[in-house]
Amino acid sequence: MVNQSIFIRPAEARDAQCVGRLAGEFAEYLRSLGDRSEFKLNAGTFLRDGFGERPGFAGIVAEEHGRVVGYLLYHFGYDSDAAERTLHVADLYVQSAARKRGVGRALMKAAAGIAREAGVGEMIWSVYRDNGLAADFYEKLGAQRITEVFFMKVRADGI
Repeated sequence: MVNQSIFIRPAEARDAQCVGRLAGEFAEYLRSLGDRSEFKLNAGTFLRDGFGERPGFAGIVAEEHGRVVGYLLYHFGYDSDAAERTLHVADLYVQSAARKRGVGRALMKAAAGIAREAGVGEMIWSVYRDNGLAADFYEKLGAQRITEVFFMKVRADGI
C-alpha cells in the first residue's frame, strides 16, 4: 500500500545535503553486508556530477511530510543486443524508518514512467550480491536476475 503522504519529484541541487546524508546511510548499510566499495557519493559529488552542462545522472527524491526520505539516481544507456534504449538505475535508497510504506515502490514506479516517456524498453541495475533485502524487493516488483553476464571495470586512465 502506498502512503498518501509520499511525494515523488525530480531531484534538485537544493537536495544535495539530504541525498548526501542518505547516501552515507546506504554506504554504511552496504559495508555492514561486506561491500568494500569506496562509496564516494556525497553532497559535493551529487552537485558536481548531477547538475551543470553535462550531468552524469538525473534523479528523483521521495518526500514524506516535506522531508526527503529516499532517492533514486539514473542515467540512460543503450542495449545493442536488444537494439533499444535503457534506463540504468545507479542508486536507490530509502531511509530505514521510511521502509515498508511504499516509498521504494513509488520511486521505481516514477522511474518507470520516466523510462516509458523516453522510449526506453528496459530498466537495469545492479544489486550487491549479499543484499537480500534489495533482491527480494526488486523481485516483488517483477524484476529478474541476470546471471549469464557479469560486470567488469577498469579505470579509463588505466588503458
